[in-house]
Amino acid sequence: MKIQEEKIYTVPFWLLCSSNFLFAASFSMIIPELPDYLAAMGGSEYIGYIIALFTLTAGLSRPFSGKLTDHIGRVPVMAFGSIVCFICGGIYPMLHTVQAFLFLRFIHGMSTGTKPTATAAYVADIIPEHRRGEAQGTLGIFTATGMSIGPSIGSGLANSIGLDPMFYVSSLFALASIVILMKLEETLPKSMKSKFSLKLFKINWKDVFEPKVIQVFWIMVLISFSYGVVLTLIPDTTKLVGWHNKGLYFTIYTVASIFIRFFFSKSSDKHGRIPILIISCFFLFVSMFILAFPVNEITMVISAILFGISAGFSTPTLAAWTSDLADKNHMGRAMATMYIALEIGIGIGALFSGYIYKGLSQMIPLPFFIAGLFSTIAFIVLLSFRKNWTRNGI
Repeated sequence: MKIQEEKIYTVPFWLLCSSNFLFAASFSMIIPELPDYLAAMGGSEYIGYIIALFTLTAGLSRPFSGKLTDHIGRVPVMAFGSIVCFICGGIYPMLHTVQAFLFLRFIHGMSTGTKPTATAAYVADIIPEHRRGEAQGTLGIFTATGMSIGPSIGSGLANSIGLDPMFYVSSLFALASIVILMKLEETLPKSMKSKFSLKLFKINWKDVFEPKVIQVFWIMVLISFSYGVVLTLIPDTTKLVGWHNKGLYFTIYTVASIFIRFFFSKSSDKHGRIPILIISCFFLFVSMFILAFPVNEITMVISAILFGISAGFSTPTLAAWTSDLADKNHMGRAMATMYIALEIGIGIGALFSGYIYKGLSQMIPLPFFIAGLFSTIAFIVLLSFRKNWTRNGI
């Protein structure tokens, strides 16, 4: 029997996409400039902490955001994440010490520890199961576009009128994201809602981890290690090939990612989650191994394209796979588990990269080589799941 094609591109969905675009642009536009910003304060040896602290707080926030998403609603938790970006963007220009900067990065991480969790749950609420891959791919186009435009805008502003205006623009983007969220109706059923209470911040192990998505958890950890390496080292790697705009690599990979999401967003719905993730891991380890050797402009572009192709396949597929496996009454917890894995992988990758690099350009290839090994392991693990391939990859 043919499955009825329910309408998924509704006004709430487009509002969610617009909010995600602005949110992604807000926190990503400052990333390429932060290493030099920290170095100017005398904190070159702490470059690895720029991403690591951000992802640490994001990971610590996930159990709380997942529980709050399932109890007080999706929209309030999404709004909180954008509010954190709005406040932090206005505080960066006031900082003049390494310690204060690192503390703010720690606080800033709560933004991505809350909004994406609630956003993923909101999508699962309004999208039928057999079209979640497509919907996540479309949503990802907006998110990826924001992350692409953000670094380019940030570097452009920093180069033309200075760092302070760049931070303020970041804050304004977050504010616009909040305004859009206020137009969304809550999707959490009233029967499941609880009044806000401090008791909701009491976290048990069952609030931290959803065992039904354990496969997604480990694949996400292995894949996202590469993201931590890229976010930490690419800004300085681009300088080695003479690129003045440190956001150019991110722009190229995001354009490639958008292309994949635009034309292949339905692929995991049709062919299964695991087969698409295997393809993603293949492109990822090729991209990382390219950067493990001496780079030039051509190899940087090739790596960025392959990295984008991988992200275009993996990001919506992992979110859709999580939705497939999750307990429908604990969708927030399942999404939080997936994002905890994301933060663990990125955080370890960032810390490892910073520890090895320490400002020495000759040490850059090693973290990329290790990232390639991690993605190869993910590829092998996914192949071991092949006997369980089904339409949803389970």
